[in-house]
Amino acid sequence: MAASSSFTPPRKVILLKEQLEHFQASQAHQDIVAYIQTLNDAVVGVKLADECSESPGVKAVLGVLDGVEEIARATPPVDNKASRFGNPAFRTFYDKVQELAVYFGEAWGNRTRIDYGSGMELNFLCCRADSDHVALVIRVFWRYVQVMRVLQSTYWLEPAGSHGVWGLDDYHFLPFLFGSAQLRGHKYIKPKSIHDADIVDEYSKYYMYFACIKFINSVKSASLRWHSPMLDDISAVKTWDKVNSGMIKMYLAEVLGKLPRAGQDDDAHCGHDHAHADMGGAGQREVGWGDCCGIPVPSVFGAAAAEKGKGLPGAGLGGPGVRAVPLTEEDAESTALLPPAF
Repeated sequence: MAASSSFTPPRKVILLKEQLEHFQASQAHQDIVAYIQTLNDAVVGVKLADECSESPGVKAVLGVLDGVEEIARATPPVDNKASRFGNPAFRTFYDKVQELAVYFGEAWGNRTRIDYGSGMELNFLCCRADSDHVALVIRVFWRYVQVMRVLQSTYWLEPAGSHGVWGLDDYHFLPFLFGSAQLRGHKYIKPKSIHDADIVDEYSKYYMYFACIKFINSVKSASLRWHSPMLDDISAVKTWDKVNSGMIKMYLAEVLGKLPRAGQDDDAHCGHDHAHADMGGAGQREVGWGDCCGIPVPSVFGAAAAEKGKGLPGAGLGGPGVRAVPLTEEDAESTALLPPAF
């Protein structure tokens, strides 16, 4: 920031199509894209357990992340057995970290809606500009994802936006982008390997992509083709290089290129309560996206817990009527099932 510039506290200003177009043509947008590309390129061929330099700044942020996790563990969820949606104790947790900077505070989810998505993930990315790019990805960002798993599972955070804002596991996008970069050029592991449970278990210790697949498999039953059709489609791509380049294009279009849905801005709230109906595990394919700004998308943890209580752990997450998808790249491309970026 130039010495003559004045600081303006961050606030939501990209709410209209014209504002989004202005943002996409701005230097800020260019800087964000360039930074993501730099981080992406820095971890090509890098494993999570690899040694890397950690500056004092990186170590300080890791310490802050440890502190955030401690706050979460010291703020248990309240008794909320009647609901599969976000636990109100999240608001208490949120208030405890509110004294931190706006971008950092927004990185943990939305206090009002008790939800989380790729927009909040981007807020965390915008908190750091350290030059230790490898450490920022495999140490700081990955630690952030681990802390978010604690928050998601503790407070049953709902997926933000109408499609989990393109969070490929309901919540996140960037672990898949950076994770595919880690695997670029790998001689043996292929994108289709996500369907091999032994490979997923072994390589989840080294690569974000496989760690995320393992997480999905731990909270959702059946196969990826039922509950995560987009990831299943992407697994048909032949190389990680193509997966990674497709992820970048998809991020530009579906995260940086999308407006928040109506009602997501707290200052522009529609003025009424949003009662979440229990849809019995049915998704948008069966019941539609709902009216106004409310979309019935419960936390995956809440849905799994509800089914477990019925003696059917994870059942219902896939839902009836979900199409099977082709398992080869040629079939997927011939029926246009792969996202356009791929």
